[in-house]
Amino acid sequence: MVNATDTVLAQRESDGNPVRVAMVGAGVTARMIALQLATPIPGMRLVAIANRTVEKATQAFSNAGVPEAEVVLDLGRLEENIDKGRASVVEDPNLVCEAGNIDVIVEVTGTVEFGAHVASAAIRHRKHLVLVNAELDSTVGPILKFHAERAGVVLTNTDGDEPGVAMTLLRYLRSVGLKPVAAGNLKGMIDRYRTPETQREFATKYNQDAAKVTSFADGTKLSMETCILANATGFKVGQRGMYGPKCAHVREMAKLLPLDQLLTDGLVDYALGAEPHTGAFVIVHEEHPRKQKELAYYKLGDGPCYVFYTPYHLPHIQIASTIARAALFGDPTVTPLGAPICEVITIAKRNLQVGDVLDGVGGFMAYGVIENAPVSTKQNLLPMGVSEGCRLLRNIPKDEPITYADIELPQGRLCDQLRAQQYHHFRGETRLEEE
Repeated sequence: MVNATDTVLAQRESDGNPVRVAMVGAGVTARMIALQLATPIPGMRLVAIANRTVEKATQAFSNAGVPEAEVVLDLGRLEENIDKGRASVVEDPNLVCEAGNIDVIVEVTGTVEFGAHVASAAIRHRKHLVLVNAELDSTVGPILKFHAERAGVVLTNTDGDEPGVAMTLLRYLRSVGLKPVAAGNLKGMIDRYRTPETQREFATKYNQDAAKVTSFADGTKLSMETCILANATGFKVGQRGMYGPKCAHVREMAKLLPLDQLLTDGLVDYALGAEPHTGAFVIVHEEHPRKQKELAYYKLGDGPCYVFYTPYHLPHIQIASTIARAALFGDPTVTPLGAPICEVITIAKRNLQVGDVLDGVGGFMAYGVIENAPVSTKQNLLPMGVSEGCRLLRNIPKDEPITYADIELPQGRLCDQLRAQQYHHFRGETRLEEE
């Protein structure tokens, strides 16, 4: 299917019927995606960008060589521009979700509450939805997938981000008869106590958001990405936070994870400090002596576990494959199997006091850690993705998990409604609905 994508896209280009894509968000990653999609890719067109600050969306098009993008205020004008091949910028993301001549929505805001509204609108209007939003996907991805299936559309995370890179490799390995037993990321460093203040200089140097960079450094984003991968593979974590062994090269991971856990449930995990320092890996298990001999001949080691890896992840480039697979074949790159396998829970980054209001992902107050979903549910642990804006009802010591019983939720949030649906649909629980 993946190998057919270029041929089908070429035919769509020849027919004058490209896949029409709208993007929600105009931050650093979104601007990179706009630059790539506006090349343009044969058989695909970026027709609109929605952003709360329209100037940023206009600039994203301008940076991509499309200086004539029009700021549009109504649905009719948007659809007219799309039909005539003119780029549009809108403030209201509902317009791109409602437009009848848009095929795919790419959500790139990195937000949970706002992103939940965009995702719900896209699904409601039967648009394929590509999430470049690990925060949202790891928090409510399973219930969004349920709604997408009912609407007859694809919900998927993206190739180019580590979950999609790993899943694309894993699916290929399965297709040639190998047995994946683990998958995950390569991570350079983790310091759970980094804050937007410690990361400000780095963020400024690379024109990044300080909170976003903090979520990379404190391990929250890693946990969210591996959670997405767990939910798509059925693999679990061997312990809270994963093992994350240090190693010189990712191939050493074949010997560094517990074999019994690999063979029982499969694991998501990460290699710390390992070459090639980027990309994603998949571990397969092979017990056949003759096959082990052949794999040793091809320099993959002596088994019984073997590491395959992709030595790059390029979200702005590889996303085109995910968009095409969704629109042309109804094929999600990486999407939840069903009920959550893992969750990302909230841990105090410092001693917290009664009345403190949590500042969310990449903040000063908490970091996120991956945990198996049954444990998270049993202990009533607060998902990191909904932590922002929660007011503490008791003191929380540094490095202690925060539970739902410890906080007061903000009122009226869609993300909490989706969490309640997720608990009820997959586990038959009503505790969030009763609050």
